[in-house]
Amino acid sequence: MVTVYTCQNGVRIVSEQMSHVRSLSIGIWVNAGSRFELPEENGITHFIEHMLFKGTKTRTARQIAEEFDRIGGEVNAFTSKENTCYYAKVLDHHGELAINILADMFFNSVFSETELDKERQVVLEEILMSEDAPDDDVHERLWGVMYPKDALGLPILGTSKTLNTFTADTIRNYMAKHYTPENVVISVAGNITKDLLLHIENLFNRFEQSPEAVETVLTYPEFTPGRYVKSRDIEQSHLAISYPAINVMDPNVYSLVALNNILGGNMSSRLFQEVREERGLAYTIYSYHTCFSDVGALTVYGSTNNLQLKQLEATIDETIQAFRKEGVLDTELANAKEQLKGSLVLGLEGTSARMSRNGRNELIHGRHKTLDEIITEIDAVSKDTVNDFIEQFLGSKPAIAIIGQGVE
Repeated sequence: MVTVYTCQNGVRIVSEQMSHVRSLSIGIWVNAGSRFELPEENGITHFIEHMLFKGTKTRTARQIAEEFDRIGGEVNAFTSKENTCYYAKVLDHHGELAINILADMFFNSVFSETELDKERQVVLEEILMSEDAPDDDVHERLWGVMYPKDALGLPILGTSKTLNTFTADTIRNYMAKHYTPENVVISVAGNITKDLLLHIENLFNRFEQSPEAVETVLTYPEFTPGRYVKSRDIEQSHLAISYPAINVMDPNVYSLVALNNILGGNMSSRLFQEVREERGLAYTIYSYHTCFSDVGALTVYGSTNNLQLKQLEATIDETIQAFRKEGVLDTELANAKEQLKGSLVLGLEGTSARMSRNGRNELIHGRHKTLDEIITEIDAVSKDTVNDFIEQFLGSKPAIAIIGQGVE
């Protein structure tokens, strides 16, 4: 059972007891992501995520790492377009130490000039690594095609130009605006004690709202079809095609999940069977859905040797057009529903997955559905809704990004 407690200052503590395990996963979730940055701030949310590991008033970066290593724990963080999470997984009796360190990083990071300069170079290497990997880069370029006039289309990592402008003051100013009590959720899953929850409350109840705090505003950007092409001297061409879809708040979101599953979400999907099994055009071919708070996308990705790129793109289009004409089959929908239910249940067996699910749900929805409720919603997905989505989304003009040798 998921329990939510709201501190006096607005910080929410979400907990899920799993008495059969001997571990804990703890995450500090912040409703701050790259899409809420100003153009000149692009990449600062991700840079802050890095800097919170680089030393506090009482701990060096090395000491933070060594304390978690000494207790056999794991600590990490990630930045997405809509939120940031700092998380740890430890044995249950190390829960208080884990949250103490995370809270120290969260409240007391010093952002020294020495560490800022070193981490700028680290993030620059991360940017270069992403650009060197065409299978990553093509997806980033695709968002730029879809939303060219919105921060949603900008890279999470930022650019070398914006990166060089970040200072301790710009970091503190950004955190004052976005790292506010109402924007923070502490998610805990595992073998939890009441004392641990009280300890978390005491740590975060002193978190005060800054006068510079701003309201997080969704932009509802308009999807833009278009084509981006980048020529590189590589062995394979990488193709990503995206169609507009629904946001995560839509009550029919599981119809989109089922559609994606049938189109390219697994080995029995239409794209996998046609592109790889029947024609042998690609080793990697799949689709995935992305749902934000206001907009969404359905994306197809495939890679093949440069000479077969046009054939791959044509085959994907043929498969999609056949899908639009035929609609979803009864057996496809039944299989998709069972797979979704199986993936849901199996994916929530660990404390990290439960912590992540609860943190996201609290930030985005402010409510927590039971497994039975979700399974009921999956079972209620109808052919009519899926077919409507097939025509609505796959009948739209797509955004396309291609990286390969001699591409046009």
